[in-house]
Amino acid sequence: MAYRYWCGECGFRTAWLGESQGEQQQIEHYAKQHPGIPPGGQVETNRKRPDGGGGCLPAAGIILLLVVAAACHR
Repeated sequence: MAYRYWCGECGFRTAWLGESQGEQQQIEHYAKQHPGIPPGGQVETNRKRPDGGGGCLPAAGIILLLVVAAACHR
């Protein structure tokens, strides 16, 4: 799942990132643009756009294809 963090003080928003990456960008934004104000705002989630490799599902699919190919080869 990907996350986008919105600033509660201005119109800033992060790109779609992993949870910890987005949170870190929001913290850095607040430190530079709104010093002394604790980070706040909203977090938007995007279930259709996973961050990174997508977990183990692609690997499981490849393994399944290899097993089927090996079974058919005999």
